[in-house]
Amino acid sequence: MAIITTVRAYSASVSFITRDFGIIPYRQGYAVQLEAHARVVAGGAPELLLLEHHRVITQGRKDSETTNLVASLEELMFLGVEVIPTERGGTATYHGPGQLVAYPIFPVGRRVRDFLRRLENVQITVLEQYGLLARPNPGYAGVYVGIEKIGSIGVAIRQNVALHGLALNVNTRLEDFDLITPCGLTDTRMTSMQKLLGYEIPLLEVKTRLELAFRAEFDGYKWLEERRGEEVAY
Repeated sequence: MAIITTVRAYSASVSFITRDFGIIPYRQGYAVQLEAHARVVAGGAPELLLLEHHRVITQGRKDSETTNLVASLEELMFLGVEVIPTERGGTATYHGPGQLVAYPIFPVGRRVRDFLRRLENVQITVLEQYGLLARPNPGYAGVYVGIEKIGSIGVAIRQNVALHGLALNVNTRLEDFDLITPCGLTDTRMTSMQKLLGYEIPLLEVKTRLELAFRAEFDGYKWLEERRGEEVAY
């Protein structure tokens, strides 16, 4: 059952509901996304879903069954790592314990690129609070520290409202990324906050900071106009 950690009154300019699900299987996480998406499409408040997943590889629209898998399907089954196709953009990525996943079920309208940049910004904001100088990688959605990737992004838009979102490597088991070619980028190495800082970071602390970064980034966001798919200027 969802635990609502933050609820604020919804208005045309600010606020969304935050729901913290702890750690749940991917398929359950997708089901709660669809439930939230239906509520938002129907006129409900935008929702930010925060959670971790059990070990899983998700594939994007560009992937076939084995695209960007380094390990075989049999090996992954033996390791207990599920492979699940999705409708999001991008290609294969890994989710697992210690990785903070955020699904912003927000009205996006026509501004998909702007939305992706905002998802990068919230991660960069959080990482800077830990003294990590993060950056986007032009041409690719995601966040890097130096030449290593620390945050992944993939979204799908239905009826002007987003599904899926971002994954920030906090205390993630990085060797599991060796099971895939992350995001289809053969020269990309993954990193985590724990690896860069040298200690385990309390995930609840990072969740709190990420939610605050979302609220700052989307302050003044024109929720109702985006829901209708109108042209919007910021």
